[in-house]
Amino acid sequence: MNLSNFQVSLESAAIGTILLSLLFNWITLKRTHDFIPKNRKNEKRLSSRYVPPFGGIACSIAFLISTRLLGQAESNFLYIGFFAVVISVLGLVDDLYNFKWYLKLIFQIVIVYIPLYNLNIFINFESLIGIESDNYVNFIVSTIWIILIMNAINFIDNMDGLAVVVSSAICIQIALLTNYLNQYKLTDISILLLCAIGGFLFFNFPPAKLYFGDSGSLFIGFCLGFMSILYNWAPKDITVYTSTLSPVLLIFSVPILDFLVVVTYRISIGKSPTTGGTDHISHRLLAKGFSEKKVLSIFLIYSLGTFALIYLSIFTSTQMSYLLIGALFFIYFLTYFISIRLKVLT
Repeated sequence: MNLSNFQVSLESAAIGTILLSLLFNWITLKRTHDFIPKNRKNEKRLSSRYVPPFGGIACSIAFLISTRLLGQAESNFLYIGFFAVVISVLGLVDDLYNFKWYLKLIFQIVIVYIPLYNLNIFINFESLIGIESDNYVNFIVSTIWIILIMNAINFIDNMDGLAVVVSSAICIQIALLTNYLNQYKLTDISILLLCAIGGFLFFNFPPAKLYFGDSGSLFIGFCLGFMSILYNWAPKDITVYTSTLSPVLLIFSVPILDFLVVVTYRISIGKSPTTGGTDHISHRLLAKGFSEKKVLSIFLIYSLGTFALIYLSIFTSTQMSYLLIGALFFIYFLTYFISIRLKVLT
């Protein structure tokens, strides 16, 4: 049997991904249950109970194995997959030794920029604003975008099950958008990433036994960020979106909104944005009296609800699409305004 040509159906690969994720996370839990890093980060948590932050490594391994089950991947995916492993290892080392934020950022810039530049993939920001600089601006904007997504996912990993729910919703949205434009390889990858995250949910659902940790949040943010750039948006008709402004960029609104709320709030009170705290949107909802499970439901409904507006805007007339996107950005603004005024959890 020629293993280099071995592949299974998407359904089989998806089931295998869930099983591998369950198995690897179970092994991780058993091996790290009593292990507490000496340099444990000084972050405010909802509970003083220690939860091992190593679930991300198990998810990343399950995901990478499952992508191979679909057959020999394209060189682009293999190349990006290699750096996805590198970013996951960086997150693991950070979980263990607690890097300074600027050192971590330098590593992120290098690990993100290399595959973007070598594969010549980017967000065509220069075309959007009408300039030409040999793609230098495109690469800078694309690097910033992916680093923003990675750290936004990292930020939202602040409550049991939250990062799983948010990243799973994004995977579902990417799968629907890529399937619409017949970009089935990206559809398959988003489904497998969803299954890897889904297997982890069993250990992360309140009360959590495992956290993603930086190894998981950076890995997932890295994969989702690159998937958003690999998505080839080529509208057949004139809509509110141009060929350079892809609707897939809007589906990251939930982690980005939380990121903006936290960063602007901390700056306003003279606190470093890199310091942990209980000032995220999820924490503010808990302070309003919502249970953790209700907070998860709110985030899921909000994410899929705003996506419905994005998806509808693709198929409607130009005038209606402008109206829908206008309503969408009004919802984003209202969400930020209300969230920043909510009481911080103490």
